[in-house]
Amino acid sequence: MKKLLVFSVVVFLIYACSKDQMPLLVELDNQLRQNIKAQSPDGSIDFYILPDEDDLSEIPADPKNPLTEAKVTLGKLFFYETGLALDALKESGKGTYSCATCHIPEAGFRPGTAQGIADGGEGYGIKGEKRKKLQDYDETELDVQSARPLNLLNVAYVTNTFWNGQFGATGVNAGTEEHWEGAAEVNHYGFEGIESQNMEGLVTHRIQINKQILEELGYLELYDEVFADVEESERYTQATASLAFSAYLRTLLSNRAPFQDWLKGDADALPYAQKKGGILFFGKAQCYQCHFNQNLGSLEFHALGVKDMWEMPSFDTSPSDPRNLGRYAFTKDPEDLYAFKVPGIYNMEDTPFYFHGASVTSLEDLVEYKNLAVSENSNVSNEMLSSKFKSLFLTEQEKEHLVEFLRVSLRDPQLTRYKPDALPSGNCFPNNDERSRIDLGCN
Repeated sequence: MKKLLVFSVVVFLIYACSKDQMPLLVELDNQLRQNIKAQSPDGSIDFYILPDEDDLSEIPADPKNPLTEAKVTLGKLFFYETGLALDALKESGKGTYSCATCHIPEAGFRPGTAQGIADGGEGYGIKGEKRKKLQDYDETELDVQSARPLNLLNVAYVTNTFWNGQFGATGVNAGTEEHWEGAAEVNHYGFEGIESQNMEGLVTHRIQINKQILEELGYLELYDEVFADVEESERYTQATASLAFSAYLRTLLSNRAPFQDWLKGDADALPYAQKKGGILFFGKAQCYQCHFNQNLGSLEFHALGVKDMWEMPSFDTSPSDPRNLGRYAFTKDPEDLYAFKVPGIYNMEDTPFYFHGASVTSLEDLVEYKNLAVSENSNVSNEMLSSKFKSLFLTEQEKEHLVEFLRVSLRDPQLTRYKPDALPSGNCFPNNDERSRIDLGCN
């Protein structure tokens, strides 16, 4: 009888506490809605609702590259196909990597290490964290980048890509034609950022496309269906194939993140701490000042004074690398010096490397860096920092709530849905080197 009484009291207290919390949670929901509406570009919370990945009519597309189901399917297979990696510098690298080597779904479509290695790398681990240099490749022969690869999620909402925004003929690059040279020369084709970058990227990352390879790997029939309107003399090229890669990338949407569920009306999708964090994101923490587009990024460029990748353990990087200069390397405008594009921030929890130089390795440290707003780069004085980058004076609890919002509310936990079950070629993916095959269970 005594145990029953104690149990009844406990149940009553839990029920009472839950009822007491309900008005508070409703109040937080209302506050979060108000904050979002106040900062949303169109004054509504619906602005931030992402479409379903198979609703192609609702996904932003390049007018010169309309989305079709077949094109997306082809791009999805190509993205993971290691058999296209035939322009590797050495035999040991041929057929061993794919785009997904450095853009891994389980790692939020970023590398599992601070710096991705495509050609010249080996190993995988669980989500790419054990990728290492092949012994027979010199450091200068590796296909590595001197800035951390950007998030591919929700890239359909990004008209200009790269940390300096150099790719894409529209958006912020309209009227910058005098700077369309070097890698950015592809902008003259008139495509948006992701299409333009992929045209250059397939060459940079040593991916080969021709009719014979497509036939050998089992893609020719689908490829011909997708690009039936392209003359055969121009059909089997990296430039044409890049359009399929781009179509697939535009469907990578983090629409199953808890914040998305909350936006669609599920008030229970965000618990207390995450609602508090969201209120801070669109309020006191001022994250919304830069992260205001649908992907919670923007096409603005800001100097934050973070370290460059050459200051971290990395391959083939140097203090003189033009990428360290940010947007300035493209525009040559002094106001763009050390200013980098605002990235989308969904699924940041999936891999612990942040900013263009991968200089911050936890969300707690990232929030603290933004909170203090003090440069850590010796080339960037505090006077050179963006006018939007100022001390926030967040309390310890506020920082915890903001981290919780970034870590959990903005994380889509089902990104593996964007992986194919198998490839027509039967190759191991996303890597096909011997060490990766063991890690991935392909042997």
